[in-house]
Amino acid sequence: MNWKLSLCAAAALACVAVTAHAEPTTLRFGIEAAYPPFESKTPSGQLQGFDVDVGNAVCAKLNMKCVWVENAFDGLIPALQARKFDAINSAMNITAKRKQSIDFTPPIYVVPIVMVAKRGSPLKPDVASLRGKHVGVLQGSSQEDFLKAHWANAGVAVVSYQDQDQIYADLVAGRLDAAVQEAQTAQDGFLDKPAGRDYQIVGEPLKDPATLGEGTGFGLRKNDKALQAKIVGALDALKKDGTLSALSQKYFKRDIIAK
Repeated sequence: MNWKLSLCAAAALACVAVTAHAEPTTLRFGIEAAYPPFESKTPSGQLQGFDVDVGNAVCAKLNMKCVWVENAFDGLIPALQARKFDAINSAMNITAKRKQSIDFTPPIYVVPIVMVAKRGSPLKPDVASLRGKHVGVLQGSSQEDFLKAHWANAGVAVVSYQDQDQIYADLVAGRLDAAVQEAQTAQDGFLDKPAGRDYQIVGEPLKDPATLGEGTGFGLRKNDKALQAKIVGALDALKKDGTLSALSQKYFKRDIIAK
């Protein structure tokens, strides 16, 4: 009987070992669902948007189940480091500052950063025009880094918000003179809606690789190389087979996928 018991014990240990080293079946994405058309919610509470569709396509390519974990944007990096989810998928620009804390996939897409102001306003996205004015920006964003680095110390009042929709509400209410955000977010989330009919994008897109980055990618924990390789492989395949470009055309009527 002893040899049978030994065999059973060995088999049980083998099962435990296999389970411990089994490939994960879910991919948990951290997201802040208040940034249309990249990520938002339907009236029934379902997640929707370009980033959500890209994430679901990655999960399908990897034969994994997507799990979405909602988190405030400025807390996404600490939550990733605390292992509340596996990757950030929330329109996060790749910047040198963020690379000090986390790793990124190569850029997935690139969207211009622009300023919105009232139609007919003389304001332009430069300090000479904005000195003494109030400009709203999303807290924790690369746009906020740009404004604090280049405008706040030159007499521009930079006002940070946790919610992009609140920026637009304060802009309409007259508490802000302008707002800075990604172009497509401004268009879909504000300018194309009744509340934004008297507003427009003014001046040229902002440029500064140091603060605004080199495009948008998924954020991952440093040294999480195995997962990073899997996700990058899936993204490469989705670029090659045209899936990402098709999603870009669906949401933006143009191809914003990084080449």
